[in-house]
Amino acid sequence: MPGERATPAIEFRDVSFRVENTQVLSGFNLQVGRGETLVLLGRSGSGKTTTLKLVNRLVAPTCGEIRVNGRPNDGVEVTRLRRGIGYVIQDSGLFPHFTVEKNIGLVPKIEGWPRDRIQARVQELLHLVGLPPEISTRYPRQLSGGQRQRVGVARALAADPEILLMDEPFGALDPLTRDELQREFLLLQRRLHKTVVFVTHDLREALRIGSRIALMEAGKLVTVLTPQEFVHSSDPWAAAYVRAFGDGLDSAASRGVS
Repeated sequence: MPGERATPAIEFRDVSFRVENTQVLSGFNLQVGRGETLVLLGRSGSGKTTTLKLVNRLVAPTCGEIRVNGRPNDGVEVTRLRRGIGYVIQDSGLFPHFTVEKNIGLVPKIEGWPRDRIQARVQELLHLVGLPPEISTRYPRQLSGGQRQRVGVARALAADPEILLMDEPFGALDPLTRDELQREFLLLQRRLHKTVVFVTHDLREALRIGSRIALMEAGKLVTVLTPQEFVHSSDPWAAAYVRAFGDGLDSAASRGVS
């Protein structure tokens, strides 16, 4: 239906969030289109992670409204809401006492999937994120950082959610592993077309990953630009980021996978 396609996957309507005497977000308005990767870029304390947590109601706004697939997210039972939204954090957040298979299959198990379907889904996702099938019996402590992040992505995808929230998922990795996972993410997104909100403070990562970049500063939305627009923007905050990160940003903004 044309009207359904026009409805944003996620929408913030004049959202503010305050903790005691600290205004974390103020007058925040943003739409995330279906199937796009919207990057929240900003310094520490700019409100990026809070914005992410508002989507799946890990925190609730002080005022304003967040809509998911056209419906206010506070009108959906919170467990049901979260099961429909994949969530990936830095260092994966895997349960240490669960095997890889149990970590990935957690939400499908809660949803009541039969065991053979869960096992098949786990193997499908391991292949999708570039991990060998035999890794399913290992525990997180037996994996490298890059492997744990891949498992974290697989777990977020397990019940095939429409939306993925990713909070600096590659930030703790070494540069080579981070580059590899960024490439794999782009290939995966081209195949799956999920709606992704991706948090980072790294402009090069934002240019490479994002279809659009939402720049935040001190709890406010500064501007929303495509990667190429961002590199050449006259906005003073965007220009300051470009100067700080130096040369070679045009190639990052091309989002090519070589």
